Amino acid sequence: MHLSSFFVEGIAHRSYLLGGDRSCAIVDPSRDVGIYIEAAAKLGLRITHILETHLHADFISGHMDLAAATGAKIVAPAAARCGFDHTPVAEGDTVQIDRLSISVLDTPGHTPEHVSYVVTDLSRGAEPSAVFTGDTIFAGDTGRPDIFPDRASELTAKLYESIRRLMALPDGCLVLPAHGAGSLCGRSIGTMPLTTIGYEKASNPVLSMDAGGFAAELAKAGPPVPDHFLRCGPVNAAGPALLSDLPPAPQLGSDDFASRIEAGAIVVDTRSYDAFGGMHVPGSLSIDLDGNFSTMAGWVVPHSRSILVVAQPGRAGEALACLRRVGLDTVAGTLAGGMFAWARSGKPVSRVYQVSPGELGAILDGGDGWRLVDVRSPAEYAAFHLKEAVNIPVADLRTRSRELVPTTPTLVMCGSGRRSILGASMLLRGGLKTVFNLAGGLPAAVRSMKRLDGLFEGDPKNLVSG
Repeated sequence: MHLSSFFVEGIAHRSYLLGGDRSCAIVDPSRDVGIYIEAAAKLGLRITHILETHLHADFISGHMDLAAATGAKIVAPAAARCGFDHTPVAEGDTVQIDRLSISVLDTPGHTPEHVSYVVTDLSRGAEPSAVFTGDTIFAGDTGRPDIFPDRASELTAKLYESIRRLMALPDGCLVLPAHGAGSLCGRSIGTMPLTTIGYEKASNPVLSMDAGGFAAELAKAGPPVPDHFLRCGPVNAAGPALLSDLPPAPQLGSDDFASRIEAGAIVVDTRSYDAFGGMHVPGSLSIDLDGNFSTMAGWVVPHSRSILVVAQPGRAGEALACLRRVGLDTVAGTLAGGMFAWARSGKPVSRVYQVSPGELGAILDGGDGWRLVDVRSPAEYAAFHLKEAVNIPVADLRTRSRELVPTTPTLVMCGSGRRSILGASMLLRGGLKTVFNLAGGLPAAVRSMKRLDGLFEGDPKNLVSG
């Protein structure tokens, strides 16, 4: 048995190549299918199967592109009722790849149609050696059952039973999940790239709870569910558009770029917060490509609008791939020459002043006149925050910007400066006139300020950069 793992930063997605003697399967593929084709070729294996554990909510799967490129058979849960050519599987079905026997277990809970694939290497014995758990069990965590809020109670009960069944596998069986640390498909996924049934039994506290305790634990408020989680599943079920069929995203001169904005396109600026603050196309959304780009873009960028991209030199293609990972397929072009060319053409620019950590102290000592907005999650805010700051999670600014007075100077903050610059760009689009960004975020402010007593609530050790 050969096993290779692939990890996509930003969405913390894990996919796998499971190989036998001559053939292999790709499990839960991303849309970047070239990595699998290259890996299989290096191993001298032919991709014959594509195994989907469930309808992924946080990214667009690459099953259609990979099948088109290789002729591989797509295997997907029968309960998903997928609209493309595939082999539907359910409890008791098996898939054979050379001397590997892959048994299907129904493991609903994270999603209603979820299955897991139990692998037995018949060349080594009859005991299962690995299980692809999708989003049922992660390292140190379980999948979340609240992606479908109206069915959360039902899915929690199903998830509990699914986990009990998986825990009956041998202790040495590898657990191969579809996500790693940072994914919002779990609540607090560990950093281990893989784990075992025995290790999870011993170290994952949620797995040792009874049904009541399990339900109570998973009912606690977890991370918010991004908007694209409700879009990606149906797209994956219907069969995503092939990347080769999508229209090109050409480089556009400043005049053409401006004309498309006037026609209703939205601009996504993928540069760092300091670059965006210095100069940007008016009305742009700032989402740093080096941050949690795909997730934040899927969350706040309208998927039905034509999208234009401003990128650092040489990174437009990377931005395009990251947008397409979350189903933002309407990119109409990128700005040729970047902001330098835009400014030279005489087009208007906007800016966001970056408040240094040292300047924050002066603002706080100055009394009234400023509005401080903390755009981190409620859990991050509760752990440690400025007393004077109101908490409005960044995605909520799409509708809650009206709570802020347009003429009041507004300082936006987060754990790094990245989410806050997105928030600042959203507030500017919402009509605020004077918006500022806290450079370096709250961790930098804490390091630079001479006193914390009376200004903050919580323990600064709870601060997480990001």
